[in-house]
Amino acid sequence: MNNPLLLSITNPVKLLKPSTIPYGLNLNTTINKKQQQLTKTIVLNSNTRSRTTTTFTSSLSLVRRRNNNGGGVTGGFDETEVCRRDQGNAVLLCALGYWVQGSRCFPWLALNFHMSHCLHLKPSTLQLVQYTAILPMVAKPLYGVLSDVLYIDGARRVPYISIGVLLQGLAWGSLAIFPGSREALPSLLGLALLSNLGASVTEVAQDALVAEYGLRYQMNGLQSYALMASAVGGILGNLLGGYCLVKTPPRILFLAFTALLSLQLTVSLSSKEESFGLARIRETSLKKQFNDLMGVIQGDEVSQPLTWIIASIAMVPLLSGSVFCYQTQVLNLDPWVIGMSKVIGQLMLLCLTVVYDRYLKKTLPMRPLVHIVQLLYALSLLFDYILVKQINVTLGISNKAFVLCFSSVAEILAQFKILPFSVLLANMCPGGCEGTITSFLASALCLSSIVSGFAGVGMANAIGVTCNNYANLPAGILMQSLAAMLPLWFIHYVPMSEPGFEREGKRGLSKRSRRNRRVGRVVGQEIFAYRRERDAEAQT
Repeated sequence: MNNPLLLSITNPVKLLKPSTIPYGLNLNTTINKKQQQLTKTIVLNSNTRSRTTTTFTSSLSLVRRRNNNGGGVTGGFDETEVCRRDQGNAVLLCALGYWVQGSRCFPWLALNFHMSHCLHLKPSTLQLVQYTAILPMVAKPLYGVLSDVLYIDGARRVPYISIGVLLQGLAWGSLAIFPGSREALPSLLGLALLSNLGASVTEVAQDALVAEYGLRYQMNGLQSYALMASAVGGILGNLLGGYCLVKTPPRILFLAFTALLSLQLTVSLSSKEESFGLARIRETSLKKQFNDLMGVIQGDEVSQPLTWIIASIAMVPLLSGSVFCYQTQVLNLDPWVIGMSKVIGQLMLLCLTVVYDRYLKKTLPMRPLVHIVQLLYALSLLFDYILVKQINVTLGISNKAFVLCFSSVAEILAQFKILPFSVLLANMCPGGCEGTITSFLASALCLSSIVSGFAGVGMANAIGVTCNNYANLPAGILMQSLAAMLPLWFIHYVPMSEPGFEREGKRGLSKRSRRNRRVGRVVGQEIFAYRRERDAEAQT
């Protein structure tokens, strides 16, 4: 997912001035001693980004983006000193974390080939195992709530990253060391579930850390850089995985990834969360955290785009297991070709993410962008139809070349489609709910993927696709493409634009009522009330 935390803070924090300060007063003007006793004011310098004092009035909670006090902060930090001294640790932790999580395709590629060639699983069984293994990710909201409200050794992000990495290391290490664990399907599935449990805990903590860091330092769209780091990990993981599978057995890849997880665990254990300059939020109850979550997602501005992205994934029956078995068992494509096709796909994802971050999110409204991506996704599913019907061979394109260039296009477009929604929801997070909100989105997406995968298994069985009979696979691919067109009928659920805080900062106070209507009466009122309540708690 260039590194997000290395970005300079280009936009100074905008806060409401107390009523005792005359309008138009220069922020660098010395405030007399009497005014300081009445109310302490943040002094911002646009060149050095330094600031003094930490007391806020309750009116500051009306600012849409969480202010630097964090709403209920129990301790203050010197932002300038912390950033200069410890930004490198945050950069290393986040960049390495997303890179390693993107590299999870490295052992999973080996596991898929192991199940297909060593265990000789049927296409439907292989796909069933793949999507059953991601069930722990459905519980991401629980991990997010725990990360938001339950501190471990004075921190609530880094310890959960360490726990998740440890669970992944135990799972892949067991698959590498114990032969019986990878030969019996029940034990293999159990360790795959453990691996994804650890991955989901790590991803929740990392996503929350990035969202909180972005809100803290006014960096909009850090999720783009996180996706870039993950894409780089996917490129290297698929490249090395495809090459190593030709030379070595899968267990060597499991062992190598375990060593990589050990490196990530070492870095996370040596990182101190308090050095990142993040505000410590007053502890709250699980019930209140769930109520805050419901308050955010019940408004139309969040519920409608969420409904669209979930439905657009769930209503498409995926045939990924059947297509994978067709490529490896019928076309006899070696692991290097499959791995390189994934590498090319991740390169495409990386380029798309850079273009989105630099240009698309500033020039193209969200709804037209999503409309175009969904249409391209539906059409790209037909590449599998061309491959199965061997139309590419008729046109003089070999199977290897076709798979390398076009096999991963649909998968990459499906991943890229999620990015605008991730940025949208991250920008709507109230203070202290970063883990809860981001994990809810991830959980909903995982659940929709499981529904899509199970629907694909049912369709493959219904049309009679087996390891010895792929005659009806083209018909299934056509139905899959048509299903991907259906979400375009209710594309109006997607907002025209993302709530950009930089744009909001430029609006005059006279436009606040229009902004409140855009945010949504329910969401806006509940978030603002939520922040006023937390500010009141902090002052008592």
